[in-house]
Amino acid sequence: MKNIFVVGPTASGKSSLAIDIAKNFDCEIISCDSMQIYKKMNIGTAKIPAEEMKGVRHYMIDIVEPFENFSVAEFSKTAKEIINQINNRNKSAIVCGGTGLYIDSILYPLSFGKSKKNNEIRKELEKEGREQGYENLYKKLYEIDRNSAEKINRNDFKRVIRALEIYYVSGKTKLHNEIISKEVSAQNIMIRCNLERSILYERINNRVDKMFDAGLVEEVENLIKSGLNFDNQSMQAIGYKEFKNYFNGECNLEQLKEKIKLDTRHYAKRQITWFKKYQNVIDFNCLTENFNDLKKIIEKKLADD
Repeated sequence: MKNIFVVGPTASGKSSLAIDIAKNFDCEIISCDSMQIYKKMNIGTAKIPAEEMKGVRHYMIDIVEPFENFSVAEFSKTAKEIINQINNRNKSAIVCGGTGLYIDSILYPLSFGKSKKNNEIRKELEKEGREQGYENLYKKLYEIDRNSAEKINRNDFKRVIRALEIYYVSGKTKLHNEIISKEVSAQNIMIRCNLERSILYERINNRVDKMFDAGLVEEVENLIKSGLNFDNQSMQAIGYKEFKNYFNGECNLEQLKEKIKLDTRHYAKRQITWFKKYQNVIDFNCLTENFNDLKKIIEKKLADD
């Protein structure tokens, strides 16, 4: 049974496209988003409302409490089990999302320990953390490898040190070490959503404005009132972590909006870089290309066993 992957940067139209494909081919959708797994975090994660799912069954949304941590390994195990269940019902699964590492964890056997280790560097970093504070190590990582820093809880000192070690040993960021050209198996169909950069950025800006109109400030306030703080893994996400400075009085509401827009655009740029590594994919522009043409391509690929 072939499965379909719909990938691309945030605000590129993935969710709507996946639903259209699912409706046409009787599929079920697995969300591949590292933030939509969290309950009560709906607006800032651009979680698709139930009424927009058009009756298509979705998985891996609202499965974890905001105060809980959730690893790539846990995602991979659960998602693969769901894919098998869907396939056993003679249906194709659609894996839809923009979290590249989650997608890789389904497509390929991941190894997080391939990069060479250097005990001397690690010991120096551990010493620096003890003497100067581990928060300074996190800030250092953020400056040289922002992508890795944004995926790591700032209190997860072991992973912070490992990411710094990779950089000092190889001279390259962890992401650079991970991005290698990868074939997508013929047993899978991958559709990569592409939009012109300026249009994508405009959609991102509009989406952030709509988030605030929908009550993003109130959502974050309620999360904080429930006991969450900005050290929680869930609150490290773009759209939430920026509120720390706002609540501390270091920026006003308009500056907060602009910071979230900027951080989201930067994230989209990194997503585009990540998804460029995939080969044997179908590129599709959700705004300008005809869905019926894409439908014919999918029909042919599903029939080619």
